[in-house]
Amino acid sequence: MENRGEHYLQTRQVLLLFVFLGMSRAHSVARRLSVVEEMPSGALVGNLEKDLGLEVGELSARGAQVASNNNKLPLQLNINTGDLLLSEPLDREELCGSIEPCVLHFQVLLKNPLKILQVELQVMDVNDNSPVFLEKEMVLEIPENSPVGAVFLLESATDLDVGINTVKSYMISQSSHFHVTMRVNPDGRKYPELVLDKVLDYEEQPELSLILTALDGGTPSRSGTALVRVEVIDANDNSPEFDQMFYEVRIPENSRLGSLIITASASDLDSGTNGELSYAFSHASEDIRKTFAINKNSGEISLIGYLDFETTESYSIIIKATDRGGLFGKSTVRIQVMDVNDNFPEIAVSSFVSPIPENAVETLVMIFSIQDKDSGENSKMVCSIPEDLPFVLKSSIENYYHLETEGALDRENRAEYNITISVSDQGTPRLTTQHTITVQVSDINDNAPAFTQTSYTMFVRENNSPALHIGTISATDSDSGSNAHITYSLLPPRDPQLALDSLISINADNGQLFALRALDYEALQAFEFHVGATDRGSPALSSQALVRVVVLDDNDNAPFVLYPLQNASAPYTELLPRAAEPGYLVTKVVAVDRDSGQNAWLSFQLLKATEPGLFSVWAHNGEVRTTRLLSERDVPKHRLLLLVKDNGDPPRSASVMLQVLLVDGFSQPYLPLPEVARDSMPDVDNMLTLYLVIALASVSSLFLLSVMLFVGVRLCRRARAASLGGCSVPEGHFPDHLVDISGAGTLSQSYQYEVCLMGGSGTNEFRFLKPVSPNLKPQFPGKEMEESPTLRNSFGLFSDCN
Repeated sequence: MENRGEHYLQTRQVLLLFVFLGMSRAHSVARRLSVVEEMPSGALVGNLEKDLGLEVGELSARGAQVASNNNKLPLQLNINTGDLLLSEPLDREELCGSIEPCVLHFQVLLKNPLKILQVELQVMDVNDNSPVFLEKEMVLEIPENSPVGAVFLLESATDLDVGINTVKSYMISQSSHFHVTMRVNPDGRKYPELVLDKVLDYEEQPELSLILTALDGGTPSRSGTALVRVEVIDANDNSPEFDQMFYEVRIPENSRLGSLIITASASDLDSGTNGELSYAFSHASEDIRKTFAINKNSGEISLIGYLDFETTESYSIIIKATDRGGLFGKSTVRIQVMDVNDNFPEIAVSSFVSPIPENAVETLVMIFSIQDKDSGENSKMVCSIPEDLPFVLKSSIENYYHLETEGALDRENRAEYNITISVSDQGTPRLTTQHTITVQVSDINDNAPAFTQTSYTMFVRENNSPALHIGTISATDSDSGSNAHITYSLLPPRDPQLALDSLISINADNGQLFALRALDYEALQAFEFHVGATDRGSPALSSQALVRVVVLDDNDNAPFVLYPLQNASAPYTELLPRAAEPGYLVTKVVAVDRDSGQNAWLSFQLLKATEPGLFSVWAHNGEVRTTRLLSERDVPKHRLLLLVKDNGDPPRSASVMLQVLLVDGFSQPYLPLPEVARDSMPDVDNMLTLYLVIALASVSSLFLLSVMLFVGVRLCRRARAASLGGCSVPEGHFPDHLVDISGAGTLSQSYQYEVCLMGGSGTNEFRFLKPVSPNLKPQFPGKEMEESPTLRNSFGLFSDCN
């Protein structure tokens, strides 16, 4: 299976290669433009619409773009006018060196439809470089018996310019012994020779100093100078001669440094010191001196620098052998560099589009070109991408490719793709270059926000401070950008009576909920509403969730005394017969608390009494009872101060002022209290208070008389039916637990009392408010107490006595 896949891939690559060759031949004709180097930025190179024969506005309509293989050309295209401008000055010597003409290649990319035009730009040279001698001082040792007309080699000057702007002539300072001529070496370079015009005389002048000047052909002409120092030596009549006048050698470009290239050998017929030779390069450029070295004693030429076939394919070196007498011989060594597959393919991106919309189909992602600096089979390339990606690679002309999407993308499934473009050459061994691009997939609004919970429950304690943060809702959106930017809002409540806008506000950016005002548990224990989350896409998508806010009770209500009624002018008065036994129920304090839970659990306490130890109050039900028998020494009037306190934190309380009058029997008439009668205030407010006290006392007396009458009738009926009359007073206390008062403001327990007369008593003693079967059950918030079947109402009286 793998062999079949490889065979298919090779077949596809061969087909792409044939298509590329055919398209490259069809578009091989290139237009040429020219520009002079050192032109300033913004200089006009040409008008592409006119030079390429395009219609007016075609460059703008088709999205024209200028590209080059190495992306080094500082060209700028105005697609509106078609003008091709320089973005920075060009340096011909930097771009092409000594190559003439200097022709640079670039392409004009036309899209919609895709078309690539080849354009050549010739950079014209200007005379901006002066001739330079590598050696500022030349030393010539010339025998004094040198004949007139003898020629001596001088080092040539180099000029980075080309054509007429390069070195054209040499001249030497005025001398009666020499003049200078110019020669051309095999590679076309010109070099000077010093010609002897007059026989030298060592004894007359052993040394001469001359100024050698090199002139180029530019306008105006530039020059460079060097010092030539001639040392006259004794006679040496034989010059060295090389074994060969021309050496040629071929070496691969990946040769190791220090390897021997060739040995140039020369001989001299002279003997002694005049026959001792030394070898050196002559007229060698700086590049040659950095790449090769010659052993001055043996003539061995070795490699000291790296070779690069793509930069220099061959070297031509002149070597000379000089004897001790100053005579020399010369030979030429030509070194041919052989190409090896040492350059990886290169990828130049011309256009790249990212991100790509996730719903886009067959969208152009990238345009790029490939090249290999090697030659022959080493420069042939194959381009590919992984097959498991929703992208397709299509071949164009002149090693140009474009990458497109193959189908619609899904950003939520995959937000980016790392695409590796592989380019392999056909050399041995094969070299492969990989270029990875990251294509981002842009989002469209195709996902609605999703809450982290379908419903939220939040708790807030009543009497909260305004703008209190009570909780946060959160939603997520799998989209990105503005499509994932969520805005939170309150939805209209389903209950029209719920004023939601006055209760709750929401932060639209982060979903934080705030209570706008202080909540009251006694008025509102819980409420529900819906919140919405909407993204900022187009069109916008939204979702909603349920929020339930539960108000927790706080101990913010003090106990309220229902019985006995409290009046600021006079305390409530109860009658106590002197014959009362210990434990006699004087009265019962009834109080309620609008709070709930333990905040409504009430306890009773006797704070202050006229006669300490005579009265006690049951802490859990508020019953005030006597603790001992009364005596004649007890004062007839007692004032009691009771405290009703809840179980909250901190606890709240209310005080109850109660006045007890001792009477011999209930038949004794009730007289107003002396202090009340004496309490006359001069102002109107005090008079009103007095009237209220008198009215309350009258109502209470009428109520007691009615009760006594009702009880007497009932007892008479019972006396006829019973063989033994009387009432029994139950003894003992209630179970030890707190009285629970609901938060609705009503009594949580129902109490029933029997009012009856003691049969057979001479004083007709009155037993008042006997509790029967108290049903004390705690009541919790949100639940209503079921009415006991034995109780009619909270303050009803039984019609029967046990």
